[in-house]
Amino acid sequence: MRTVKTRHPSFPGVEMDSAMDVRPDVIWQVLCGDRGHWRAGIYSPSERSAEECIELEKHNCPELFVLLEGKLTLLIAKDRQLIELPLEPGKPVLVQSPHSGFCPDGPHTGRALVVERDEFDTEYSEPKNWTPNQTITMPIA
Repeated sequence: MRTVKTRHPSFPGVEMDSAMDVRPDVIWQVLCGDRGHWRAGIYSPSERSAEECIELEKHNCPELFVLLEGKLTLLIAKDRQLIELPLEPGKPVLVQSPHSGFCPDGPHTGRALVVERDEFDTEYSEPKNWTPNQTITMPIA
């Protein structure tokens, strides 16, 4: 497991009251923010399936995902299992658990707006480290 600390400056300066450029084929592009409060960016994974997600991340604060276009599925480690959560247009998802994402229609074919704090810590690890194997005890018949 590795840890990354995100601290100020964690977002670029932008020209106010004007459109921002979103780069195609970029996994994570931080767009803007408000120091001491939040930052926003565009998330567009290159992975095409849960099997291609070799690492999950967990922030020490929640982050908000809103699907903008295409198809994007979050892979979330919750209750000791991996859950695939397809994002739906107009239905925000607040994520606290370890997670990653993939675009089932191909690399960068889905995009989500993400809002998170402007300073936070992130732990990264393989999916198996977030979902250890459970021992299931079966009753004797």
